[in-house]
Amino acid sequence: MAHSPSIFLTLFAFVLLLGPLIVLHELGHYWAGRIFGVKAETFSVGFGKELWHRIDKRGTRWRIAAFPMGGYVMFAGDADPSSKPSADTEGKSREALAGTMAGAALWQRALIVLAGPFANLLTAILIFAAWALAYGVAYTPPIVGGYSKDSPAQAAGIAIGDRVVAIDGAQIDDFADIGPKVALYPGQVVQIVVDRAGRQLKFPVKIRMDQSKDEFGNTLSRGLLGISHVDPEIRRVGPVTAFSYGTVSSLETMRVMAIGLKQIVVGTFSVKELGGPLKMAKLSGERLSLGWPEFVGFAALISINLAFINLLPIPTLDGGHLAIYAAEAIRRKPLGLRSQELAFRIGMAFVLAFAVFVTVNDLAGMFL
Repeated sequence: MAHSPSIFLTLFAFVLLLGPLIVLHELGHYWAGRIFGVKAETFSVGFGKELWHRIDKRGTRWRIAAFPMGGYVMFAGDADPSSKPSADTEGKSREALAGTMAGAALWQRALIVLAGPFANLLTAILIFAAWALAYGVAYTPPIVGGYSKDSPAQAAGIAIGDRVVAIDGAQIDDFADIGPKVALYPGQVVQIVVDRAGRQLKFPVKIRMDQSKDEFGNTLSRGLLGISHVDPEIRRVGPVTAFSYGTVSSLETMRVMAIGLKQIVVGTFSVKELGGPLKMAKLSGERLSLGWPEFVGFAALISINLAFINLLPIPTLDGGHLAIYAAEAIRRKPLGLRSQELAFRIGMAFVLAFAVFVTVNDLAGMFL
């Protein structure tokens, strides 16, 4: 088992991980705002006491704050860093609100909000694409090469040499496609279609829950079929294929995150699976201690995670703003400021309560 990294390395890795991802997220908002003529009054990395600032020629205050967990862009017309509209904007004409967030067209505001999560998603896509260009793409045919102990696939009658064609109707083209179809569904029965010497056979297989520990002692829980793969082949790819690979990989990762969240909400997985800033810091230190490739790969996953979380329809998050804009599109007029204020207060209370919960969850996982 590997030694846990020092506190210094963990803190350094955490800042190195989160800082650039936050900046890229907020730069997405900032540049989209500039494209549509909305003035950014403040660009902040972190919250709380200001440690450094500079005001550029456009009047934007660029600042670094003491608490690095997050950041924001405050546009003209925003009441505060949560980006709810200022009371001064209510009832004014589009011309009077020129250059403010409230004065932008609804579709422009939506794109400005979407630009933050998109920047994080694009970051992950480019990381995966760069890896594909540098190292090629591994292709492993979905052929059963062997079994693990107590393999449910073997017990169901699947044989070595069978080619997995589909799982619950979803086509399988690569052995890597199997994991996402079973990892989140321990205890469930899936219908697996295999090709055996030109004949297609169907087997019901109950996915086994597997718990193992990584080199740092972290417990990993996942569903398994108990099969191993044959030797992979590495395929060299060009820029277009690499970008396509990065896009598909990133979107599939986000889809798995959505399924995982649903599983936690409905009770299939324990809330202990949720991690907060302490767990993220611990994992970032561990990944960096294993080398830069491991750390950069972890950064790609966290970047996708930031995009996913920010798209949740919770006021104060980007998804909450999009939900308010959707309501405005349906009503054909903005929600009243009092309604928006109430929504943002509820959203902020939820976010703070969730932050406390996952932090306690992290502490319990580390010390209990």
